[in-house]
Amino acid sequence: MRVLVTGVKGQLGFDVVNELNKRGYEAIGVDIQEMDITDGKQVRDVLNKVKPDAVVHCAAWTAVDAAEDNVEKVRLVNAIGTENIAKACKELDCKMMYISTDYVFDGNGVEPWKPDCKEYKPLNVYGITKLEGELAVSENLEKYFIVRIAWVFGKNGNNFIKTMLKVGKTHETVRVVNDQIGTPTYTYDLARLLVDMIETDKYGYYHATNEGGYISWYDFAKEIFRQAGYSTQVIPVSTAEYGLSKAARPYNSRLDKSKLVENGFALLPTWQDALSRYLKEIDNGTN
Repeated sequence: MRVLVTGVKGQLGFDVVNELNKRGYEAIGVDIQEMDITDGKQVRDVLNKVKPDAVVHCAAWTAVDAAEDNVEKVRLVNAIGTENIAKACKELDCKMMYISTDYVFDGNGVEPWKPDCKEYKPLNVYGITKLEGELAVSENLEKYFIVRIAWVFGKNGNNFIKTMLKVGKTHETVRVVNDQIGTPTYTYDLARLLVDMIETDKYGYYHATNEGGYISWYDFAKEIFRQAGYSTQVIPVSTAEYGLSKAARPYNSRLDKSKLVENGFALLPTWQDALSRYLKEIDNGTN
């Protein structure tokens, strides 16, 4: 199987390419230098040259607050760029996997969002454009996977864990919001699941995060410091008290993952276990 992976320099794309290589597949990783997804002709040319059996589309504008001031740029990447790939996949009749986000929902209530739920009310530009990307995939293709993930961390790039470790070294206390609820997702674990999925034809919408229960960012920060051996005190605050953020965040990012089990896919390990392995991987943030 030959698989084209976009966003290879990002946290997830990096791990997906590694997982494909481990399984003996031919992985072609591209970033903006090799394929500018906003250029429809270039996308078609690259895909026609590679002729992949599947495309795993990890590339995206993910700077949530910065997106609020760059609406058209973000739309060009997350919506138009995704549509360009979807149309090229349609011409080649190849599978496409689109990595989406819990931010397509408004985050109201406390019930976990089901993957086939269509009650979309994204709160910010990032969420709106990622939803537009979802629709570009589902409206152009039949052979597609749309996988929504949340609270991502991986070796290749910045994330909440790295930020906490950096702050924890220099501060005795740190304020972290305790009213946004979800579950972390380790890209190393997620990459294995995504490759499992593209080996099948079990298409459709899915949710994927690590197991281990729903938590707040405050809970996550406490466990990061505990496992890393830091004495940093975590002070819980509400989103309103925390302030700072330009873009509105969903309070309820609980994602229902039962569809994975229904379709025979293995659930990811717990986030606590993933955190432990990740801290070893990055050597407690010193690398």
